[in-house]
Amino acid sequence: MADAIQVEGLTEFTRKLRKLDADLPKALRLGFNDTATIVVDYAVSRVPRRTGKAARSIKAKSTRTAVRIAGGGKSAPYYPFLDFGGRVGRDKSVKREFLPDGRYIYEGYYTKKSEFAGVLSNKLADVARQAGLVMD
Repeated sequence: MADAIQVEGLTEFTRKLRKLDADLPKALRLGFNDTATIVVDYAVSRVPRRTGKAARSIKAKSTRTAVRIAGGGKSAPYYPFLDFGGRVGRDKSVKREFLPDGRYIYEGYYTKKSEFAGVLSNKLADVARQAGLVMD
């Protein structure tokens, strides 16, 4: 699975933001969603299409302390099969090579990791500036 980018002091940073202004943690979450679009765009462009539902199901679902990207759901319950592979169908007759790191979302993260980290850093700095803070 993916090695995560950890931001030291993020939880404390969000607590302090909330004390300064209740809307600032929301700006942080929106910044995380903007950052996640780098990986989302990469993944969406590579998902195979018949109807396009699987590609449209890939979305950023960030919180104020984490960036998350999810695919599938009610609209495309077969998405995990497309991304990770496995066996499905009657008697598991349809086979797709299983890849633990997937083909689309994690691949996008690995490929775009340095760009992702740079944009994430910029978004954190932007939120800090909105709060009137100076980052080193």
